[in-house]
Amino acid sequence: MKIETSRLWLRPYTQDDIEDAVGVLGDAETMSFYPRPYSAEEVANIVRVSMETYRSAGFGRFAVIERESGSYIGECGITLQDIDGVKEQEVGYRFAKRCWGRGYAYEAAAAVVRYGFDTLRLDRLCSYMASDHHQSRRVAEKLGMRLEKQYHNARNRGYLTCVYSIHRESAETDRKKSEGADAVAIAIHRP
Repeated sequence: MKIETSRLWLRPYTQDDIEDAVGVLGDAETMSFYPRPYSAEEVANIVRVSMETYRSAGFGRFAVIERESGSYIGECGITLQDIDGVKEQEVGYRFAKRCWGRGYAYEAAAAVVRYGFDTLRLDRLCSYMASDHHQSRRVAEKLGMRLEKQYHNARNRGYLTCVYSIHRESAETDRKKSEGADAVAIAIHRP
């Protein structure tokens, strides 16, 4: 299964993606809003868990491929996260620092939100990030997510963390209002 946008392919991870993923998730600048960059072993585990959750739940982290170059540039997907003591279906997006500021995070995340609501029929999605990660917050806001709460995240150096959320009904209403300039066209390809 692949999700196609105008500039990106989002597809389930494979073992072949580990080296490229280490280059992004193991990079100190890219991971500057996380406690630390991930080790190669941790990245291999992220890929393995994502492969398992595709089969069991229909979602996970997707490898994001830039269509023009065919290059792996990051990941975006839905994961089950413990957010302030509650298990939440979270839309996460992490891209190589060299790709920041190009709109890739929004484009990929918008496609994932559509997939979560339209295909998986989930009722609610959220995103969370360090409160000073302004780029990530802008992506969540552009997705139509609303700031739900803030809390001190012990797992992320005690940083003040913002939690954004959106419900299927409001996403459908927002999409109908905004179809046009900001709408992300997607195609879902199944085997």
